[in-house]
Parts: sequence; structure tokens; C-alpha cells
Amino acid sequence: MFRLSPPFLSGTRRVTLHMMQLLLALVPALIALVFFFGPGVLINISLAVVTALATEAVMLKLRHRPLKPFLTDGSAIVTAVLFAMAIPPLSPWWITVVGIVFAIVFAKHLFGGLGYNPFNPAMVAYVLLLLSFPLEMTTWLPAAALAEQALTFGSAFELIFNGQLANGAAIDTLSGATPLDAMKTQIGLAQLPNFIIEQPLFGIFGGLGWEWINIWFAIGGLYLMYQRVISWHIPVAMLTGLLTISAITYLISPESAASPLFHLLSGGTMIGAFFIATDPVTATTTIKGRLIFGAGVGLLTYIIRAWGGYPDGIAFAILLMNMLVPLIDYYTQPKVYGSLKS
Repeated sequence: MFRLSPPFLSGTRRVTLHMMQLLLALVPALIALVFFFGPGVLINISLAVVTALATEAVMLKLRHRPLKPFLTDGSAIVTAVLFAMAIPPLSPWWITVVGIVFAIVFAKHLFGGLGYNPFNPAMVAYVLLLLSFPLEMTTWLPAAALAEQALTFGSAFELIFNGQLANGAAIDTLSGATPLDAMKTQIGLAQLPNFIIEQPLFGIFGGLGWEWINIWFAIGGLYLMYQRVISWHIPVAMLTGLLTISAITYLISPESAASPLFHLLSGGTMIGAFFIATDPVTATTTIKGRLIFGAGVGLLTYIIRAWGGYPDGIAFAILLMNMLVPLIDYYTQPKVYGSLKS
């Protein structure tokens, strides 16, 4: 009997090195996130990491597993950081806690722990909270260039843990639509994309701030490819799939479709392509399978963005393709030399 499920990482040390490389590659984009959206990002990450490590320790104890090799392998920290970077920077504290507990307990350990979870834990938690608490999960601050007032660490802390500032200002008064949300809504109102992108919310190619964040995620992803932490197949296939379908619809109907560059440099495109879709546990294992998997994520991302009920479809697209991984791996396994064709 052949085992087709990943990962094929050997030893805790190699897993830890893999996770540390991922965290290092996330640093440039993290700096950009803090620059454009304030210190709330750091508060979310700190809370997420503490919650993830505590939950991981409890689950390891309940499963009678030793703490040291598993708690220090970095997998829980990576899940926490990815989740915290994906949610709004001033999300209520309980959003972070509930999301991380669900990711570690139900999306990871319920399936047997690292190496056995069929779905990316961070994305499972993200989608659960997006479906359950859509308001809290879509309350984003405008980029720093649009913000009426710069938030200090203290004011961000107040908003996250109290829901309002000392002067009574709540998160709702400081937040606004994301570029993807604004583009989708205004196209639905028959406004032209070329007119929409002239608004202050948008930058040169994508959403203001978001285009630079995506560029830094891409740079981090290229570093991972250079270090051979990830292969090029899934990111390139995903970006090609997204670029192809967005270019086709833009050429056919430029008055009702955003440009391909806008899709590449807005929302969670690059973090999805380089850091989430490439998860060795939940992605396909064959070269042909990785190309199919990545292209599928790209196509589904555009379909959800353009015609679905949510502005960004990265998380949904990745989870849907995670479901197809066993099927893709089964049909893309290379033939063993000398075996008979069925």
C-alpha cells in the first residue's frame, strides 16, 4: 500500500528550519503591513502566537505527546502569524483567540497533528470566522496615507481589547472598504474600473498600500524559492491562472472587470501564492499535481472575486483545492518504470 499524503520532511530539525525560513521571509511584508495599517498588526501577531503555543501545549498534553520536539518545531507559530496577518489589524481580541484555538485544535490536532491535516489550519480558521463574524472580519483600516489620525500602540491596544478609544471613538468610525471590496461594489453599480481606480483608495496598480504589501510578500516568496524551501510550481501556476483569466475577462469586457495587475497586487494574492498554497502538508506532492493545484487556486480566486459573495477568494480557493489534493495526487503519480499500463 502506497502512502500519498505529505509531508516528506524528515526530522524535527528540518521542520523547524523550514518554519524559521518561512517566518524570516514574512518579515518584509510584516514591516509593510505595520507601516500602512499600524501597530495593531503586531498586537494581533503577539496575541496569536501566545494563544497558539498555549493551545498547542494543551493538545500535546491531552494526546500524551512530548512538548519539546513538537512545541518548538515552529508550526504553531507559523499558523499564528499567517492568521494574524490575514485578519484586520484592529480585530477584537476574541477573534484572534477563537480563530487560533480552532485552527490548532480542530484543523490540526483533530486530524492527528502536523503532517496529517488535510486543510491549511490558518485558512480553516479564517473562513470559519469570516462566515460567522463577517463584520469583524471585514473591518479594515484605510492605509496610512488615507487615515485621519495615526494610531499609536496604546490606541490600537484600546481598540482591540475595549472596542473603542477613551474619547468614545469606535473601530467603525476609523474603518472603511478595502480596495477589492470597493472595486467589486462599484463595478456592480455600473461604474467603470478606470474611473474607480482614480479614487484615493487605490494606488498605481492595486489598492493603496496593498500593492506594496503584495510586492514584499512576493519578494519573501522568491527568497523561499531561492533557498529551496518551496518550489516554483504552485506560485507560478497560481499567478498564471489568476493572470490569464483576469486578462481574458478584462480584454472581453474592460468596462466591467478590473485589470490583471490589480488582481495580482491586491488582497491576499501573494501571501496565498507563496506562503499558504505552498504548504507542504496540504498541497499536492507531484510536479504535475502542483501545477494543476496552483492553477486551480488562481482560477477559483478570480471566480470568487468576480462573481462570488466575498471580495477576496484566496482562502476559499485554497481550501477547495485542498479537498482535491488526494484526487490530483492519485491521477498525477508518475508511472513506475517497467509497470504495465492499466
